[in-house]
Parts: sequence; structure tokens; C-alpha cells
Amino acid sequence: MKRCYLFLAVACSLLVIASAGNFYQDCDITWGDGRAKILNNGQLLTLSLDKTSGSGFRTKNEYLFAKIDMQIKLVPGNSAGTVTTYYLSSEGPTHDEIDFEFLGNLSGDPYTLHTNVFTQGKGNREMQFKLWFDPTMDFHTYSILWNPRHVIFMVDGTPIRDFKNLESRGIAFPKNQPMRIYSSLWNADDWATRGGAVKTDWSNAPFVASYRNFNADACVPASGASKCISNAASNNGGWWNQEVDSTAQERMKWVQQNYMIYNYCTDLKRFPQGLPPECSIA
Repeated sequence: MKRCYLFLAVACSLLVIASAGNFYQDCDITWGDGRAKILNNGQLLTLSLDKTSGSGFRTKNEYLFAKIDMQIKLVPGNSAGTVTTYYLSSEGPTHDEIDFEFLGNLSGDPYTLHTNVFTQGKGNREMQFKLWFDPTMDFHTYSILWNPRHVIFMVDGTPIRDFKNLESRGIAFPKNQPMRIYSSLWNADDWATRGGAVKTDWSNAPFVASYRNFNADACVPASGASKCISNAASNNGGWWNQEVDSTAQERMKWVQQNYMIYNYCTDLKRFPQGLPPECSIA
């Protein structure tokens, strides 16, 4: 459904949309020479990787704040050297970006879930996790909630990371650049698995990742509008105002205590001159 609102006195055109999850309507295949396929009347999308090429897609719309959900079933078996990505990004050298990356591994070893947040072209905010389930056996829901106060990463509804808006403390936050969802499956065996020590076994190709039930509740700027202001009445209590409440805080704490394997905010060797400023702010 689509609803139009007027915001401010400026000529700021905006659509608030809810995507129903048809890949024909919502996404464009961007590369891969036929290795990406939309199936089941638009309800399923698969990406494949072989020794020649990987593949990828992106959303037709750009979003300026959104709640994005995607169900993904990752490459099974020996996926060492492969990377499946799912992220929001704008364009240009000072781009913003919100990353999920799934780093493959040897059969029987867990995937590494890599997250990062770029603001104005600057990243270096990596947090990595192991998952508490096998992400290759079935579809699981990976969500990005991006509103003016938070970027929240979620797995099956459980928050694993909350990047807060701390602009008042001089820390940049992604809020002005519209972003598209991108996803790809590609070979990164120079770094993806055990720092590049384990290479891709091409005898297992093609590697296939599957996607379904894409959903975007989002602000979509139109006519070059660069700001998206909430309609408080329609969004009150929804994703626009969502935070990590006390129950979700406990769940996030459980994940971070038991499944986080890397946190840039504790890497003193990487930042000998001092940790990034957001790391010291509760």
C-alpha cells in the first residue's frame, strides 16, 4: 500500500510504503549472468556462485529509514571462502552503509555473522557473532531496523546489536542519505574463512543461497527529497519509534555474552590511540 503525506513547508515529497515481498516487483537482479533467479511467481530468489562468477540483486526503491526483514537460507555444506551479503547502502565516497555479511566455513563449523555500520564513508565498527542455530537447514529472518534514533540488527526477532544515534556527542549517524538493500553471493577466499587460510573448494559449486518473504516498512523519498519526517499519528508505537526495551535488552545481552566473537569496542590493539568515542558511552 502507498500513502502520501506532506512534511514541512518545503516541497518534500515522500511515500510511506509496505512491500509485500514479491521479488519481481521489489528487486532488480544486478549481476551474475543468469546465476540469480526469481522463482515461484516472485516468492523466491536464489543467488549462486561458481568459479566464474557470483551474483547479486538490489531493491528498486531507496529507503530513508525503514524496518527491513528478509528470510535467508545460507549456502549448506562446505561454504568456506564464500560470503553472502545483505546490507543497506547509499552511493559515493561518503556513503552510509548497514551490513549483514555471512562468512562461510568448513562443513560442521558455524558461520560467522559479520555486522558493520558506515557513516559518511567511515566504517571500522565491526561486531561478529556465531549463530545459535544452523542457518543452512532452514530459512531464518534477518532484520534491520533503521529509525532516527537507532540502527538495530535482529535475528529471528532477537536484537543482537544496537547502534544508537549519538550525534549530540559528535558521533555521526546515518540519517540523510537514502539507501537501497543489496545482496550478493561471491568468492572471498582471500579473507573470509580463518583469515584466508581455508580456500573455496570449487568441487562443491555451484553454491546457492535462497531468499524469501522480503518485507520493507519504509520511508521512500521522492523528487530528490533528502529528509523524511515521521507522521507521528500513523507511526506512533511502530518501527519509527521502536527501541530495544528491557526484555529485548536482556535477549541482546544473552546473545552478546554467549555468541559474540569480536567487538571493535574491546580491540585495544587495533585502536592504540584510544577506542572510538561511542565505545565509552553507555
